[in-house]
Amino acid sequence: MVDTNRKRVVIIGGGFGGLQAAEALSHLPLRITVVDRRNHHTFQPLLYQVATAGLSPAEIAAPIRKILARRENIEVLLGEVFDFDLERRVVKLHGFDLPYDYLVVAAGATHAYFGHDEWEPIAPGLKTIEDALGIRRRVLLAFELAERHAAITGQHSPLTFAVVGGGPTGVELAGTLAEITRKSLSDDFRNINPKKTRIVLLEAGPAVLPSYPADLRESAKRQLERLGVEVRLNAAVTGVRLGEIEVGSEVIRTTLVLWAAGVSASPLGRALGGPVDRAGRVLVEDDLSLPGHREVFVIGDLASLKQAEGNQLPGVAPVAMQQGRWVGRQIAGDLAGNARKPFHYVDKGSLATIGRAAAVADFGKLHISGYFAWLSWLFVHIFFLIGFRNRIIVMIQWAWSYFTYERGARLITGDQTLASWEELDREQGLSPAAEKRARPAS
Repeated sequence: MVDTNRKRVVIIGGGFGGLQAAEALSHLPLRITVVDRRNHHTFQPLLYQVATAGLSPAEIAAPIRKILARRENIEVLLGEVFDFDLERRVVKLHGFDLPYDYLVVAAGATHAYFGHDEWEPIAPGLKTIEDALGIRRRVLLAFELAERHAAITGQHSPLTFAVVGGGPTGVELAGTLAEITRKSLSDDFRNINPKKTRIVLLEAGPAVLPSYPADLRESAKRQLERLGVEVRLNAAVTGVRLGEIEVGSEVIRTTLVLWAAGVSASPLGRALGGPVDRAGRVLVEDDLSLPGHREVFVIGDLASLKQAEGNQLPGVAPVAMQQGRWVGRQIAGDLAGNARKPFHYVDKGSLATIGRAAAVADFGKLHISGYFAWLSWLFVHIFFLIGFRNRIIVMIQWAWSYFTYERGARLITGDQTLASWEELDREQGLSPAAEKRARPAS
């Protein structure tokens, strides 16, 4: 039986922040409802491993309902929020309204194309399982199409993968793509040489990993170049079309473009009606509440808050997790009649992986590069994976990949065409019609 006398907390989003808030509140006499448009929590730091065929989706995701199954005062609803009525304290979903006493909005962020949303179909980003599977399909299909065309016609368009954005996601994608072309796929084809694939990382600023200290930025660049990545700095993308990308006045012919250059907050930030920054993040009070609405909290990538030294809090999982737990404590304090306190982020360090045994780690005064940074990154990420089963599977898969260079999830599903490839082939006279003419008679 549901105790209707208990206050109701509605949490929007089953990501790092939302789950931590739910866990922190679960021991209190509250009715808690977690709403997400997907039924699973995704461990986003490992999405690039799914995109590059290193892991399968189930190894980095878990059903939200299963994660919270033992919390009897928490219910999980599958649904998509489109608006709020803050005066009536109601969350609006398609098909029904959801009342609340406290609201925690942890809806996350999506890709930002800086006013060029038309680039998205050509240059996909990486935020969801669906994104990762789409990128995996395109990457593997590019090699398969090249092999087929080379077998039939004796030639194929050069393979060039461009990654836009030199932040952690871009660096991870570029480094791993270079690794699989030089190692994992090098002996699998008979008519093409994957080692000749050109991997280009385009960063508009003067350095990759701009939020890291200067020595680690330089180390990351060197490690990428050792893996075979062509790192282009001060290279702002000005145009994206099928088969090519523009950098200023230069045109680079591309087989595949991957976008890791910008982040835009969920539209739910603006739907709250409070002040937002240029990226659509909500400018919250120091206790993470919405200005004028102490019962509404905004956390994670959707919240904009500066640290004491004036720097913007980064949109990373540790920030969201600490904010989720902290909001739980503030609501508990409200119920006990205690005053609220401002949120302070405890930075325990930052890690970014580049490739096999290549990474950088910033632990304050301690900076680590290379193999030991990669080991640190490996164990930290496995520790935060949801579920014992996931940790064991990922550990075994990574151990196997480390010693054999194998990628264990090389499946192409869905559409078997690649628009950018067809565009390149048409320009070089290698269209499907030309392929048919060149095919030997059976």
